[in-house]
Amino acid sequence: MVKKLTDDIYARFELVSMMIIQAEEKLKTFPDGNIKIRHIGGKAYYYLTGAGNVSGEKLLTDKALIDALIQKGYIIKVLSAARNERDYLKKVLNGYPEPVAENIYEQLKDERKASVRPIVLTDEQFVSKWKNTPYSQKPLSNDTPYFITLNGEKVKSKSELIIADRLFTYGIPYRYECALKISYDGKVITIHPDFTILRISDRKIVYLEHCGKMNDPEYTENRVVKRINLYSQAGITLC
Repeated sequence: MVKKLTDDIYARFELVSMMIIQAEEKLKTFPDGNIKIRHIGGKAYYYLTGAGNVSGEKLLTDKALIDALIQKGYIIKVLSAARNERDYLKKVLNGYPEPVAENIYEQLKDERKASVRPIVLTDEQFVSKWKNTPYSQKPLSNDTPYFITLNGEKVKSKSELIIADRLFTYGIPYRYECALKISYDGKVITIHPDFTILRISDRKIVYLEHCGKMNDPEYTENRVVKRINLYSQAGITLC
């Protein structure tokens, strides 16, 4: 089944709901009242308002109290925004159509599936096609030490072994040192990212560079910085 947008919306709904609970509990710990800031002669003055034992406004000089009331005001705004977002997300979830178009194929009976060519491949079909598409991998010389991953491929370091095995265990499709052609200074060159990963949620490709020798200045300058510049010029966003 295709991962629906509602899965992400619901995850956000849960996060915002937890944020609301935490903010509501946190507000109980703050002092009574609110703070108003006035600027007079280029200087800021802080006043207590809305406190049960204070009529009108009271000039504040206690730095700890000022900071607490400013923090309280911030949390109140966060809480208001979170409540508005939660209400909106709830409406979206309640009104989202079911099923989504991509899942129609999976709901067909086997007799119909046999004759149908899906307009949009299911996640399983898309992943299978991606995995079975041949690709060029960086050659491994005979004298290079290597480690065997759970997926049966050779990698050059224990760290890469851990990464590869973790991706495999969690069912995340990847390619090790897959050739990538990019434009650089008006020429097309080939590089080999450590891991080329298929992000199933949106079916986009992301690249993971291990950068395992960051304590080596020469490696950092000649490998990492140069690779970052190549990605940047190729329009590949770094994150």
